[in-house]
Amino acid sequence: MDIVFDPVTIVEVGPRDGLQNEPKTIKLDEKVRLINLLSTSGLKQIEVGSFVNPKMVPQMADSGLVFSKITRRPGISYSALVPNLNGYEQAKKCSPDAIAIFCSASESFSKANLNASIDESFMRISQFISLAKKDDILVRGYVSCVTDCPFEGPVPASNVAKVVAKLREFNCYEISLGDTLGKGSPGAVDKMIDNVLNEVSVEVLAGHFHDTSGLALENIQVSLERGIRVFDTAVGGLGGCPFAPGAPGNVATELVLKYVQGKGFKTGVNMEIIMQAAKLARDIRHV
Repeated sequence: MDIVFDPVTIVEVGPRDGLQNEPKTIKLDEKVRLINLLSTSGLKQIEVGSFVNPKMVPQMADSGLVFSKITRRPGISYSALVPNLNGYEQAKKCSPDAIAIFCSASESFSKANLNASIDESFMRISQFISLAKKDDILVRGYVSCVTDCPFEGPVPASNVAKVVAKLREFNCYEISLGDTLGKGSPGAVDKMIDNVLNEVSVEVLAGHFHDTSGLALENIQVSLERGIRVFDTAVGGLGGCPFAPGAPGNVATELVLKYVQGKGFKTGVNMEIIMQAAKLARDIRHV
């Protein structure tokens, strides 16, 4: 299949999705230093933190302070993950450019991750989604377990399409398709995208692939062939989901940059700075 070489956008999720699963407490100044360095790389979207229950994800307990300490640069969207109305109210105080909401295509994972069914998670989102619109804050959607669930196994592609359609109803400007376990085969990813495209246009889709099984780049290739041009990555390959057993390792920003640039895509991101940030990310993990 011929690929159209539109620019590829990298959404840097390392400071949030990358660090959230780290067992060692990462110091506030180290998080700020990492984000400030990433802000000089040409990235246009950086996920700073999340406003979730600190008892569930203690690494993100200082997200408000992180927002207050970073140096925001013009042209960059600094976003926060928000699970519910309380989280939204906390995030709003930090004036994020965008918030990310999340749900699952698997009922079992939804209950493990959110302590709610899929429908209940939609109800929670509906409690604050109109507030975000009123406050002129953009909303990005995440869908977890788009190919496989740690509890149920393979997830029907039709389930993913239904969740994506609902997120579009919530006026999400972009919907990120997450292979949470990193087990999705290129064939499964292609089938899933095929189903999703029955509900939304490709322009609103993004790919979020974990490299647990070494398949992330293959799945990115399938996504590129399908017309997806936005990918979530974590500098240094940090992180994973704390509620998904056996799911470490977001695909590394530097790996994806090298891959898509080698394919002829422009990203506007400085590889040298990203490599510095990757080293910093790995260093702060082990201090």
